[in-house]
Amino acid sequence: MKKNQNDLNNLNNQSNQSNQSNLSNLSNQSDLNNLSNQSNLNNQSSPTPHSRPSKPEHYFLAQHGHYRHLRVYQVTEIIYDVTFYFTQHYLGKGDRTVDQMVQAARSGKQNIAEGNQAAATSSETEIKLTNVAKASLEELLDDYEDYLRVRSLPQWTKGHPRYEKMRAYARSKEFMETYAVRLPQMDDEMIANLSITLIHQAMSMLQRLLTTMQSRFVTEGGIKERMHQARTGFRQGQDTRLEELEQSVPELQQRLASAEAEAAMWKARYEALCRELQLNPQE
Repeated sequence: MKKNQNDLNNLNNQSNQSNQSNLSNLSNQSDLNNLSNQSNLNNQSSPTPHSRPSKPEHYFLAQHGHYRHLRVYQVTEIIYDVTFYFTQHYLGKGDRTVDQMVQAARSGKQNIAEGNQAAATSSETEIKLTNVAKASLEELLDDYEDYLRVRSLPQWTKGHPRYEKMRAYARSKEFMETYAVRLPQMDDEMIANLSITLIHQAMSMLQRLLTTMQSRFVTEGGIKERMHQARTGFRQGQDTRLEELEQSVPELQQRLASAEAEAAMWKARYEALCRELQLNPQE
């Protein structure tokens, strides 16, 4: 009787271990947890409607540096400062050209700033405002050339002995850092020619910038195209991941059914032995 009781206990322990290792671990902990973890990982990599995409490829807003770091903006800012000084010292207070020149200089730099900020959401606005900046500088250029011409002052064009020196000076780091203190040391002819040189440099940079913008628009498209591409890519990724999970369900179901069948077999053998020994299966 003692031996039978030991056999029954061993069978009971073996059945319990099998039930735990095959049914609980396989069904509840391993396969279902794997499926849950796969779903959680998918949820982490796929944004909810109120969260940001976690992958850069889902971003559709163009990334741009701050406009103050642009060399062309820095040059147009100097043009504005020089123009303000020039109009205050060499044009009369009642001269309408004062307001026109200052406004044109301001428009040159402000439209570069606004265009750069608008670039994230509208390539069209970026290009348009950059063109406005270029047009404003062209207007200012005419005003400086008119000033020299009507006063019979020379314009330092190519071939003039001071032309190359002025161009080099306008591009130098020294000028960028000290122009404000140098202006009082210059006469109107020098300041006007300096401004003309700076405007030509700025317009050349703006033309290159416009070329880059056009090329970027051709290759990357506008905001609507980027939004469509980002959304389409995100949905395709979601559909692919869902398909992978759906394909794994039959295998998991089969493994779960096998574990349940094995557990049922051990339970039946245990109950049969209990009947043979006339014992209560619950003891």
